Parts: sequence; C-alpha cells; structure tokens
Amino acid sequence: MNAIQKIDTGVVNQDAPKIRVLIVDDSRLQRRILSASLSRMGYEVREAESGRAALDICDAWPPDMVLSDWIMPAMDGLEFCKIFKKLPRDGYGYFILLTSKSEKDDVAQGLEGGADDFLSKPVNGVELRARLAAGERIIQMQRELTSQTKVVSQTLQQLRAVHDSLNQDLIAAKKLQQSLVREKHKIFENAELSFTLLSAGHVGGDLVGYFPISDRQVGFFAIDVSGHGVSSALVTARLAGYLTSASPEQNIALYYDNAGNICARSPAQVVSDLNRIVLEEMETDHYFTVILALADMQTGLTTLCQAGHPHPLVRRRAGAIEQNGTGGLPVGLFEDVEFEEFQVQLEAGDQLLLTSDGITECPNVDDVLLGEKGFERLMRKLVGLGGPQLLEALVWLLSEYADDAGFPDDVSAVLYEFKPQSNA
Repeated sequence: MNAIQKIDTGVVNQDAPKIRVLIVDDSRLQRRILSASLSRMGYEVREAESGRAALDICDAWPPDMVLSDWIMPAMDGLEFCKIFKKLPRDGYGYFILLTSKSEKDDVAQGLEGGADDFLSKPVNGVELRARLAAGERIIQMQRELTSQTKVVSQTLQQLRAVHDSLNQDLIAAKKLQQSLVREKHKIFENAELSFTLLSAGHVGGDLVGYFPISDRQVGFFAIDVSGHGVSSALVTARLAGYLTSASPEQNIALYYDNAGNICARSPAQVVSDLNRIVLEEMETDHYFTVILALADMQTGLTTLCQAGHPHPLVRRRAGAIEQNGTGGLPVGLFEDVEFEEFQVQLEAGDQLLLTSDGITECPNVDDVLLGEKGFERLMRKLVGLGGPQLLEALVWLLSEYADDAGFPDDVSAVLYEFKPQSNA
C-alpha cells in the first residue's frame, strides 16, 4: 500500500448535524490516519477493515459518506460500492473511491459502479478536504430537499384536510339550498306546481319557489343569480327570504288589505323593490334575472314580470308551443329601472314553464347551444307528460343533448299546470 500524506485539518459547520463518514481500508494504519484527521475536521467517523465488515456497520449505522480503498481482498471497493448504493436509506450516500488507478477506463468503471468521486493515493490533504466539502454540499442539499419535501407533504395533507372540510361544508350547503325548494310538487284545487333545481357545482345561483296567496291565487318565480358557487348561493338564500313566506311580514310580494286579507302586490312592483334592495342594502356585485308570476287558478289568467330571464314557454293542450315575453333588464344593475308586466291566458290543460338559461344555453359536444328552438324540440318529445315526470324527462333529454358531459350552468324550472275541476 502507498503511504498517506499528512492531511490538513478544517472545520465543518457546527450547527448542522454531523456528517457520518465510514472509512474502509484493509490497512489499519491508513484507517487510523484518515480517522484522526476527519475527526478533527468535525466528522463522525467509523472504520471497517473490509467490505463485509463495512456492510455490517452500514446496517446499524448508515453513513452519509464512504471513503473506501479500491484494492482490498475478498470484496474490493468497487463491489462494495455497488452493494452500498443499493442499500435502503433515508438520504443520499456519497461514495469516494481511494485508488492509485488513474486510467480513464478505470475511472469510467468506477463511475458505472456508482462511485461519486475519486481520490488518488497517496491522498493529498487539501484535495481530500475539497472532495469531502463537495460531497457534504450534495448531502446538505439532499437534506434540505428532503426537509422541503416533508413540508410540502405536510402542507398537502393540511390542504387535503381543509378541502375535505370544505367539501363537507359544501355538501351541507347544497342540502340547505335544496331545502329552499320546500316542495317539488304542489297540488291545488285547480292547478299543480312542479319544481326542479340542479346545481352545476355543489351550490349554485338558481332558485325556484312559490308562495300561496289565497284559495284562488298563487305566486311562483324562477331566479338566476350571476356567477356560480358559494357567493351566488348566499344571494339566492337572501332572496328566498324575501319571496317564499306566506306571511306579508316576511314576503315583499304580499300585503294586508283594509279587511286584513292577504293580497298580492303587482309583480312589476315586487321586482322593482328587489332591484332597490340589491342596489341599496345587499352590498353585492351580483345581479340576477327573474321571472315572477301571479296566477289566478280560477280564470287561468297569469300575470308575469320578466327581468332578463328567458322567455316563459307555454304548451297548449292541443300541443302548440309559445315562447313570448318582454325580456327586460336584470335586477341589480341600474337604478330607477321600470319593469313591465304581461299576461298569459291559460286554458284547461295548458302548461306554463319557467326555466333558467341553463337549459337554452346548454351546449352539446360541438359547443352548439340548445337555444329556444331546440328547447321546443325537446318539449315536443314530451307530449302527454306533466308534473315531476315532465321535468325529469326534460332533464334527461337535456343531458342526452350534452352527451352526458354534465351541465356547465345551473338548471332550474317551474312547471305550472292549469287544471280547473269544472273542465277535468
């Protein structure tokens, strides 16, 4: 064996965990010289006289760095390096081969075997310190990367927990929003009301509902708040508080007359009041479209106010389909807007359908919107159906049109059917 030159000492970072260095050499003298020098440099050092002994040490004391002689009996340094690199470990194991070989083929063989660096014998102290410093930088970077990975993993776990919590909250919010539609089917003496509400996400901005007025009158509505998600859903919940109660104290569409009877206000006045409330009291950037209807269940006369919502669809008993309305501006955009009313005379067996634009603006796979004409085509396929069955079939046909890709917008509808008993 070649003699080892005297090695200058250095100082490692005292704040960092000590780097473990395993010295493997069949020469006891050379191990001791290296061990003493590295200990003075601040490394934690252990020795092994052979590759087999070194593997036993690695099992109980995994080193960060290995200084191994190449030429050793039984198991040489290159064979030990190959096995060392395959050992399971938390961090990176940096391997330096000590050798008198200097041919390029020998260096290539060592690199292929997994060695990270080489030191020629006799070892120069300055060169050794430089090679150890290079290895230590790699180990420290690996430790920092592992630490950062743990932080990322912990953050992901925390985000996953937050996501799960939010998901549970949104599921609860969806149930709460669905509860705003108190009944999906309501039967009166001369009429029936049916409702459907499907949110594109957990919660949405659509709202449908009704409020009883008297034995002969009922009010119903369809609302579509701009945007999607929680903020839109909160606006719908606020609006539900203004329209769904049967008490004039809690419903701006109702009032008491001088005799104490509950009466309905003009739909246009109600929408105008909603416009004022949104602009002055609700402090929201959202606006909404609405169609509010007041139906006389004895005469079939229905008075409506349309504010930016899709036209109501009327299907006559004989099959004719009409889509007419005044259009109007959405609620919550401009002050002092005048909203118009119009009337629809329904006859026995006629159906009035109020829908959100989630139906007419539903795209197919080619991004072609269904449109009003497409909506009429769907309704013609549903001849003979009424009540909840009609709405369920309509949603099914709409899903088929979208190629079962899901609806990009909330889908909601109110179906009013005029069924006077005298004409049953």
